[in-house]
Amino acid sequence: MGRNEKAVLTNMCMVYNGDFILVQDRVNKNWPGITFPDGHIEKGESFAESVIREVYEETGLMIKNPTLCGVKQFQTSESERYIVLFYKTDQYEGELKASEEGDVFWVKKDELPHYPLANDFEDMFKVFESDDLSEFFYEQTGSEWEVKLF
Repeated sequence: MGRNEKAVLTNMCMVYNGDFILVQDRVNKNWPGITFPDGHIEKGESFAESVIREVYEETGLMIKNPTLCGVKQFQTSESERYIVLFYKTDQYEGELKASEEGDVFWVKKDELPHYPLANDFEDMFKVFESDDLSEFFYEQTGSEWEVKLF
């Protein structure tokens, strides 16, 4: 068995201002609901530049100094490792605007569970917020998938 595997690289960013976080109401049929802005890392693009670009495209905000705060990973049905790099920042400028990905708006952190969240987003949020967690991992046992937080 080789050490190399195909991978899909993506990012997600929590933009925050005190007790408020910026969320997106995704209209994607494969993963709908409230989540953070996210997207794919383009070939040849740095991870940090990709998250800055994605947040701008989906929210109209230009973020600065995104900090890597965790990772999500799982195997796709095509045997690729799907990796989501988690970033966060409280440094931004610009005017908030929606995109074709969905509406964007600010919510209080403690009110997040009251919204229709994307599948497993509540557990992902724990990684964004925790100093003790850094990984969200889907482990497959037979036909079942289990979320593990490390």
